[in-house]
Amino acid sequence: MRKLLLALAISTSIVTPAFAEFKLDQRYQDADGDMIADIPTDAEQQIDPSTLIFAYTPVEDPAVYAEVWAGFLDHMKAVTGKDVQFFPVQSNAAQIEAMRAGRLHVAGFNTGGNPLAVACAGFRPFAMMAANEGDAYGYEMEIITWPGSGIEKVEDIKGKKLAFTSETSNSGFKAPSAILESEFSMKANVDFEPVFSGKHDNSILGVANKDYAAASIANSVLNRMLARDVVKKEQLVSIYTSQTFPTTGYGVVYNLKPELQEKIKEAFFTFDWTGSKLLEEFQSSEPPQEKFIPISFKEHWSVIRAIDEATGVSYDCQ
Repeated sequence: MRKLLLALAISTSIVTPAFAEFKLDQRYQDADGDMIADIPTDAEQQIDPSTLIFAYTPVEDPAVYAEVWAGFLDHMKAVTGKDVQFFPVQSNAAQIEAMRAGRLHVAGFNTGGNPLAVACAGFRPFAMMAANEGDAYGYEMEIITWPGSGIEKVEDIKGKKLAFTSETSNSGFKAPSAILESEFSMKANVDFEPVFSGKHDNSILGVANKDYAAASIANSVLNRMLARDVVKKEQLVSIYTSQTFPTTGYGVVYNLKPELQEKIKEAFFTFDWTGSKLLEEFQSSEPPQEKFIPISFKEHWSVIRAIDEATGVSYDCQ
């Protein structure tokens, strides 16, 4: 069954949701069956903060992204009438805990962390970046090495160290773990030694500097690092590319007042990307990310929930 789930997960863009054993923490309700926490019906349980706290997924240097997001956050301030503050987070776990504890109101959670944020932090994702042409979106997981490493194909990783990012990351851990086991019969701590870098840029730089023999990474991060000349193409070799996965999902914490949630959505979908720092940073992705499009967690993250099911991920919240 695990192999069947994985085969479905890595070969299609939409998987029957019944395959993924997903449930919300007991503090949340889902009366409408959309798989995300309902907004509390009791107005006293809804919050209306004077300052909205925003955090972008911690895949790269937070200092870089405070400037990248500044123009967008100014737009959100104008639309909502609220002060908006960028909150630099250092890990996926810290980001989820901040929202669960009420310290984070608007966020972009990475692909693999989205289900856990939905289940444990009351995250309500509604948007994703996409290209202007055809609403194309997504990224691929790649396994990379450096020229002359002695690794020319995935099987050559046997007996060596493979860098992952964190256990909540889809492309940085969950998807490659499942693919290595199902396609190549390779298991961590049996066929190779797993190490954790913490972030995709750490893994990419680690391979480029020959600190890691190989690493599994999101190529959207790699493309942006190449565009900024942080690493050079000739420093890296790709030996595996996966199917396309959804990219960072953007949304709000469940208990913001409904009218405020609608204003935040309006800010995302009315933002003018023309000449923005956001466009400058994200158009180097493939496909380019040039606007926000509406998404459904139930539909767009079904493949990720199936990978979670195939790899034994638990949504029990601590």
